[in-house]
Amino acid sequence: MKLGIVTSFPPSKITLNEYAYHLVKNFVSLDKIEEIILFCDTTEEDKILDFPYSEKVTIVECWKFNSYTSIFTVTKAIKQYKPNQVLFNFQFMKFGHKKIAAALGLMLPKITRLLGIHSTVLIHNILETVDLESAGFTKNPLLKVVYKAIGYCLTKLILSANNVAVTIPKYKRILEKKYNADNVVVIPHGTFETAKQPSYQLIKGTKKVMTFGKFGTYKKVEIIIEAVEKIRKRTNEDIEIVIAGTDNPNTPGYLKNVQNKYKDIAQLTFTGYVPEENIETIFNESTLVVFPYTSTTGSSGVLHQAGSYGKAVVLPNIGDLKELIQDEGYQGEFFNSNDSDTLSDAIQVILEKQLYRIQLEKTNYKAATAFPMSKICEMYLDLFEKSYNTTIDQVLA
Repeated sequence: MKLGIVTSFPPSKITLNEYAYHLVKNFVSLDKIEEIILFCDTTEEDKILDFPYSEKVTIVECWKFNSYTSIFTVTKAIKQYKPNQVLFNFQFMKFGHKKIAAALGLMLPKITRLLGIHSTVLIHNILETVDLESAGFTKNPLLKVVYKAIGYCLTKLILSANNVAVTIPKYKRILEKKYNADNVVVIPHGTFETAKQPSYQLIKGTKKVMTFGKFGTYKKVEIIIEAVEKIRKRTNEDIEIVIAGTDNPNTPGYLKNVQNKYKDIAQLTFTGYVPEENIETIFNESTLVVFPYTSTTGSSGVLHQAGSYGKAVVLPNIGDLKELIQDEGYQGEFFNSNDSDTLSDAIQVILEKQLYRIQLEKTNYKAATAFPMSKICEMYLDLFEKSYNTTIDQVLA
């Protein structure tokens, strides 16, 4: 199979680039994959292909974030390289935080289908479950109606692909009921790396309370800082706050403003962008991982990563996080999403109760390792072959 994948890819900092890295890393190990053509975004540095069988990968840099011409350049590249199958690694703001650029990019599955090339869209979120205000789209009630109408049309275009894969069963139910879709399948998010069984013993010294992601819209870090300060005032815990990641594209300068606001707070670390090779270290050094979310926009890659390294988590029991807990077996200590008091209590419980922390760590490691990325790629390959064979049968009939 000659598989094309439309995605961002490291060292890109565009959303879902890490997911694409692990998809490709596992796809190339499959014997049935002869070549992978990456229709990816342009970066100044070379793409990171530091895994076995990377000679199977052909890099085609053919689009830019926020460019209005990406729809044309990607189409041209697909026509030139003629893959047997195309997999789109998508979420609704994949091609830009500018609304027109983002919308144009989401038309590509329809175009690919018109070209006669089999296509599968992996869509990591759907607008029906996104809080438009929290996610940084708009606060205007009228514009919310407009965006939902546009979102409906774009979803219809996405559903014109041969297959649409979602990571959460609830998404499938919504798409089938609202859009009468009959080509939606559930394929779990998967775990990037299956780390060796953790020791579940804390590193001696300072306890690190870590959060990881792109911040500023529905992920706000102030609540973590305030919660840890409350713990410090009532205990002797030696705690470092680690904020790992960058600004959300919709909120440039957010973390710098937070850093300035809390410049007098001790043991507060902002790591900036975390390269792929440093992710294992930052998780392993953490005592627990906090999810300071006020809403959700899809299956949480960070929760899967935390589980794969055997970490206890503190999170709000909302939206897609709630679905993951129910569907995939993760566990954590919960807090009210806008309440630093409940977050403070939740963090303190895990810091002080070692047996409870270990129980959470073991549960999350078990949940994460149930779906390694190697298994996820085999599921996609089965889907590609089934879809292709069904179409051939239809043509012959």
